[in-house]
Amino acid sequence: MGIVSTIFGVFGFGFGASIGLVLGYFMFIYTQPTDVKDPNVRPLVEQDSKSLQQLLPEIPLWIKNPDYDRIDWLNKFIELMWPYLDKAICKMAKKIAEPIIAEQIPKYKIDSVEFETLNLGCLPPTFQGMKVYSTEEKELIMEPVLKWAGNPNIIVVVKAFGLKATVQVLDLQVFASPRITLKPLVPVIPCFASIFVSLMEKPHVDFGLKLLGADAMSIPGLYRFVQELIKDQVANMYLWPKRLEVQIMDSSKAIKKAVGILHVKVVRAMKLKKKDLLGASDPYVKLKLSEDKLSSKKTTVKHKNLNPEWNEQFTIVVKDPESQVLELSVYDWEQVGSHDKMGLNIVPLKELTPEEPKVLTLDLLKNLNPEDVQNEKSRGQLVVEVNYKPFKDNNIPDGIEDANAVEKAPEGVPEGGGLLVVIVHEAQDLEGKHHTNPSVRLLFRGEERKTKTVKKNRDPIWNDEFQYMLEEPPTNDRIHVEVVSVSSRMGLLHPKETLGYVDIYLSDVVQNKRINSRYHLIDSKNGQIQIEMQWRTAA
Repeated sequence: MGIVSTIFGVFGFGFGASIGLVLGYFMFIYTQPTDVKDPNVRPLVEQDSKSLQQLLPEIPLWIKNPDYDRIDWLNKFIELMWPYLDKAICKMAKKIAEPIIAEQIPKYKIDSVEFETLNLGCLPPTFQGMKVYSTEEKELIMEPVLKWAGNPNIIVVVKAFGLKATVQVLDLQVFASPRITLKPLVPVIPCFASIFVSLMEKPHVDFGLKLLGADAMSIPGLYRFVQELIKDQVANMYLWPKRLEVQIMDSSKAIKKAVGILHVKVVRAMKLKKKDLLGASDPYVKLKLSEDKLSSKKTTVKHKNLNPEWNEQFTIVVKDPESQVLELSVYDWEQVGSHDKMGLNIVPLKELTPEEPKVLTLDLLKNLNPEDVQNEKSRGQLVVEVNYKPFKDNNIPDGIEDANAVEKAPEGVPEGGGLLVVIVHEAQDLEGKHHTNPSVRLLFRGEERKTKTVKKNRDPIWNDEFQYMLEEPPTNDRIHVEVVSVSSRMGLLHPKETLGYVDIYLSDVVQNKRINSRYHLIDSKNGQIQIEMQWRTAA
């Protein structure tokens, strides 16, 4: 009976399964869904931007974003140079990684970690686009978008407890948006002293991993864990504002240092021409050295005087007496509007004998073009006394002013905090609809500060300084800068209008200690504003 029951059971299962398959097939064929719609086919030009990005995810950034430039030439260059770049990058990676590995392995009781094979394969990375920032500092900031699907061969040998294990990395994919800063820019090849690299967002990293010859990434859950771990570790080390510094040369040797002091005495001016319609001019002199980032020095204003006498003395730091020149400009001071230039001239330092005072009578010129016929017109003369004193034995006296130096915070600064200094220098191409009397409004942590108002001027100069005593670095803060214009006339029609604004994040200031940049104003056609910020600490 047992055998008979088994036979009937097998036949019953086979018959039932056959009937089920036949019924399922006919139901699938003859019961079609009735709510199926025909696909909506439209030309690409009729698609919106979101749909296009879904259809074509690999559109280069220089097409989607006008801030990014197309750099096919760089991709071609990397493709041709890749065999040599491969070796150079691997050598640099070993140099950076070996000290870090040597520092970490004692914590895990590992005998050694060595690279058995390290090459990046034959497929070079490609750049989808690049954004370049211009600042008032001696630096170049670039943000390329990197995509690399390579075939590297990286084998690492780990030795511990008398055992040896090999780890192999294959099929690496990296999508990243680094910020590369070349600074400081120097007049020596390769024209920059250091490279600073930081990541603007967490990178996408994908790779294959073989441990002892087996595919370790096939272990359930390990692939995602390792991928997220690498993202977090890389982000902790290099996510902006943290950065990797690669020193190319000693910047102290490449950057020009002070080599002497130029003593300048502005004695007098003679036979100046009237600039004012009513009465005489109100002259003053501005002087500075070429290639110097420090602001110009100024004499006092001599009101209503065409033959003024100043007899005022100034000292200026000299860094290159062979190329620098002393620039002297005479201006007519105006209470309202911009000051008119009455004439200018220069004194090349290479024509001065060190330690020998020299009195010069300079004819004021319209410009420095020797072929300009306007320079033949008499504009008066300026008498100055100059004396260049070089430092002896490279001994630089204390108190010499440096354009890149950041002062220490004064006493009384909270421990761990500092002094945030904001200097509003100038603006350009401001344009109001009804009036242009610009002043700057700063809003930081709920506190409002204002500069003076410059009336009827599209290119105002303020040079106003504001200080904020803070108990901690403003790493996550920003400062709101707004240029406003207030009508000088009494009335309720258009009394005030905004000429543009910008929000500046302060993490860069904390990281670099000082930035001096020109910012494009939002809601302004062409307006720009130059602002310098310093983070001064007691250390």
